[in-house]
Amino acid sequence: MPCPHVLLSAAVSLDGYLDDTGPERLLLSSPADFDRVDEVRASVDAILVGAGTIRADNPRLLVNSPERRAARVAGGRTEYPLKVTVSGSGDLDPAANFWHTGGERLLYTTDAGAKRATALLGDTADVVPLGAALDWRALLAHLHDVRGVRRLMVEGGGTVHTQLLQQGLADELQLVLAPLFVGDPAAPRLFGPGAYQGGRLRLTDTRRIEDVVLMRYEPTAPGTGPLETAADRHWLRTACELAALCPPSDTAFSVGAVIVAADGTELARGHSREGGDPVVHAEEAALAKLGPADPRLPGATVYSSLEPCAHRASRPVPCAGLILEAGVRRVVTAWREPDTFVTAADGAGVLAAGGVEVVTVPEYAPLAQRPNAHLPH
Repeated sequence: MPCPHVLLSAAVSLDGYLDDTGPERLLLSSPADFDRVDEVRASVDAILVGAGTIRADNPRLLVNSPERRAARVAGGRTEYPLKVTVSGSGDLDPAANFWHTGGERLLYTTDAGAKRATALLGDTADVVPLGAALDWRALLAHLHDVRGVRRLMVEGGGTVHTQLLQQGLADELQLVLAPLFVGDPAAPRLFGPGAYQGGRLRLTDTRRIEDVVLMRYEPTAPGTGPLETAADRHWLRTACELAALCPPSDTAFSVGAVIVAADGTELARGHSREGGDPVVHAEEAALAKLGPADPRLPGATVYSSLEPCAHRASRPVPCAGLILEAGVRRVVTAWREPDTFVTAADGAGVLAAGGVEVVTVPEYAPLAQRPNAHLPH
């Protein structure tokens, strides 16, 4: 499912609140951080908030800097990013600032909500029904495929942030920590209860901005089922980039592989013909760096730029067999093996027959194929 890069942006108090219960919005960011947010807005294709945020805060969601708006136009983009909201009921105030400022506006809703929203909003927004219920994956796919959104900034509220994280759809979290406490249990919090993916997020950056601190995180824990997550895409991209390190060959594919534990810890990586071995495969090279009884392997995910091989002449056990022997139960790959060297190769079928969940993410196939462009077919 091709989807945009999803960036969650929020500011919270030291005790994790988005706001207090007073009549005025609690300002958590500093002036310099508001300018940073304006810069991020100018860099994305779309900005999304939930309907609750529109009702509570009445935001305009604009790029305030004239220079940044001019730079967008000079680069062939619209002056303002597309503004997006989500409402299951479609019950929204047609007088809200969201509908009357900036550029294009888009509402995702249910089939029932679309009737109500169209009657309320008229032609002030495009209304897209997603079916009987809201579906975040369908929403993101529509943004990517139909509206051409490649980078999406999500500014709240807490329910939206929670759902995107719990479903593994957030690529990045930009969190600003403000030096104050709210302490009111009735106030809105950033994240709600529920089942989140396990493991620790990776801290990629910290920055002091006046009296607040910006922290940037990326999820790392692999998905656990047949649907790929943002972390899966990150690790698969890494595997595809490793393929570019392979010494070129006219008789074998260039492949990269990464093995990641359930908590998001990278266990090993490898690539074809690594270490001067002319016949070693990527998954084989990565698995060789771990002990066969490593207790983390059954819960790990193998990311491979090419479907693990089911047949090979250079070794007694193909990579699909090595993965089964290691006890790994999930494999994510970008590209099914073509008939270049083996006709009707089906490593995915071998793995599935052995009880392994195999997930293919075809949007990364061009990246996986790039180091193999010199090969026939």
